[in-house]
Amino acid sequence: MDVTSDDSNAGHVPAWWEEFFSSSTLDFVRHSRDEESTQAEADFVQQALGLPLGAKILDLPCGAGRIALEMASRGYSVTGLDFSSPLLESARIESDVRRLAVRWEHRDMRDLPWSEGFDGAVCLWSSFGYFDEQGNSDFLVAVAKALRPGARFVLDTPLLETRLPEIESEPRVWWKVGDLYALEERRFNHVTSRTESQWTFLRNGQVETKRLSQRLYTFNELSRLLEQARFGNLRAFGTLELDPFSLGSAWLYLVATKD
Repeated sequence: MDVTSDDSNAGHVPAWWEEFFSSSTLDFVRHSRDEESTQAEADFVQQALGLPLGAKILDLPCGAGRIALEMASRGYSVTGLDFSSPLLESARIESDVRRLAVRWEHRDMRDLPWSEGFDGAVCLWSSFGYFDEQGNSDFLVAVAKALRPGARFVLDTPLLETRLPEIESEPRVWWKVGDLYALEERRFNHVTSRTESQWTFLRNGQVETKRLSQRLYTFNELSRLLEQARFGNLRAFGTLELDPFSLGSAWLYLVATKD
């Protein structure tokens, strides 16, 4: 029997995010943030970007479109980008149901085809630091290239300063989303400055385990990366209520301006 196969991906070793964002994780992403959280984040984005209605906003990675859809419902022209086909399909279905005109793009968030095409951009829900050093830098450079001069970029992310105390006090965390239970067991690798987490998903007696790896930067390191990517005027907040970022803040909400 003659079998012809496409070996274009032969030898490809999947990156951790290619395996992580599938099956049980998709339901976790779709349903683990409630409407109140979405509204609070969208309020922050709207205030931080300071854009008139109709302005063009890039959301990356957009996941199932939670923030992209909300910003579109408020009157903005939104493009949502993600590498996950199932999450994008969920986003497309929801935008059709709600009759919202959102442009959905399936691509790697380091590979952006636009040049000064957007008035603002957002990267939310701890979606920065997935790649290696060059990849994380490439992502910021790509975002800067896609923005018009003077446009703002909103980034929320854990830092070395915020995540290490959390890991030390709570190395194991349980999450419940509907009938799905998720256990996150995390440790910090001081050699690579990455959080290495094992996630265990349980549902109806079925168990699935996955790995997550995220580079943790200090505030100083992240600031330098943004400056190298042509961002300036960095404004750092510790809460969605615009409280200044300071020692003891649990999270970083950063607003940077394209030079």
